[in-house]
Amino acid sequence: MAGTTQKRWTSGQTKSRRGTEDPWYIRWTLVAIAALFAGVFLVLPLANVFGQALAKGWQAAFGSLTDPDTIAATKLTALATLISVPLNTFFGVAAAWLIAKFEFRGKAILTTLIDLPFSVSPVVTGLVYVLLFGLRGYFGPWLDRHDIQIIFAVPGIVLATIFVTFPFVARELIPLMQAQGSDQEQAALTLGATGWQTFWHVTLPSIKWGLLYGVILCTARAVGEFGAVSVVSGHITGITDTLPLRIEKLDKEYNSVAAFSIAGLLAVLALLTLGLKTWLEHRQQRELDLAQTSSDSPDEH
Repeated sequence: MAGTTQKRWTSGQTKSRRGTEDPWYIRWTLVAIAALFAGVFLVLPLANVFGQALAKGWQAAFGSLTDPDTIAATKLTALATLISVPLNTFFGVAAAWLIAKFEFRGKAILTTLIDLPFSVSPVVTGLVYVLLFGLRGYFGPWLDRHDIQIIFAVPGIVLATIFVTFPFVARELIPLMQAQGSDQEQAALTLGATGWQTFWHVTLPSIKWGLLYGVILCTARAVGEFGAVSVVSGHITGITDTLPLRIEKLDKEYNSVAAFSIAGLLAVLALLTLGLKTWLEHRQQRELDLAQTSSDSPDEH
C-alpha cells in the first residue's frame, strides 16, 4: 500500500513538473523581453547618469559634490533622514505589535491611517502643511507671534519627510507579526517574563529581518523624497535645499555635470540599498531553510 502511494505521488510530481515546463522558445522569449526592459529602463538611464556626471572628468564631478551648497544639501538630507527613520521605526514597531497582537476598537481606522501616505500625493501633503503652518495657515499667526518657523525651514522638511516615510516599517511588520501569532509571547508571559523581556527576547528576534527591510525602505524614501519637501522648503540655496531639490536647481541652471554628479551619488546610494536588501533577503531565506531542516524528523527522510 505504501509502495502504491509512493508511485502515485511520484507520478503526480512528474506530471506537475511536465505541466510547468514550457518550450525553450517561450522561455528564451520571456528572458529576452525581461532583459530588454531592464536594459532600456534601468541600465541605460543609470549609465547615462554616470556618463553625464563624468563628461568633464573626475575632478569636475568631485568638485560638484564638494561645493558648499551641495554639502549643505547633503547635511540637510542626512538630518531629515536621521530624524524621520528612527521615529517611524519606533512607531512602526509599536503599531505593528498593537495591530497584530491585540483586538481593540478603531483597529481598522488605525490601519487605514497608516496606509494614508501611500494614497495621498506628496505634493498634496506639502500643501496641507503649508495650510496648517504657513504664515496664512491655521496655526501660522500663533507660530509667527512666538517666532517659530516651520514652513520654508528645516522643521517643515522634517515633518514632510516623516509623513511620506510613515508607513514603510509598519507595513513590513504587520503581516509578519500577524502570521507569527502570539503563542510565543503568551508562553513567555506565562513563564514570568515581563513585557519588555518578551519583546526583546521573543518578538524582536523573530521580526528582525522584516524590521531591517522596513528601515532600509524608509531610509531610501527619506533620502530621495522630492514632492512634499519641494512644497515646504522654499528652495533656499544652502539652507532648505535637499539633494533632490539641489539636482532640480542645478538642472534649471543648465549645470548638467553638477546635477548628474549628485544624481550619480543618489544612484550609488540606491544601488547600495538594493544590495543590502538582497543580502538581507538571502540571510532570511537561509535562516528559514535551516529552521525547516532542523524541524524535519529523521523518519521523513
